[in-house]
Amino acid sequence: MKLAGLGLLVSGWIVAVAALCLLPQLALRAGFVVAGLLVEGLGLFLVGRAHLESLGARE
Repeated sequence: MKLAGLGLLVSGWIVAVAALCLLPQLALRAGFVVAGLLVEGLGLFLVGRAHLESLGARE
């Protein structure tokens, strides 16, 4: 799950940066940037959850 979260973090960042570079209209840029940030948030959630699970397994 941690690997999937890290992959989502990277892919969300790529989506946001690509939208800023490639899309000409502000509305399209904003939509893709928000989608990229949501993907990054999901990745951060998965990484945090996997980290907390690994800490709980040690105790």
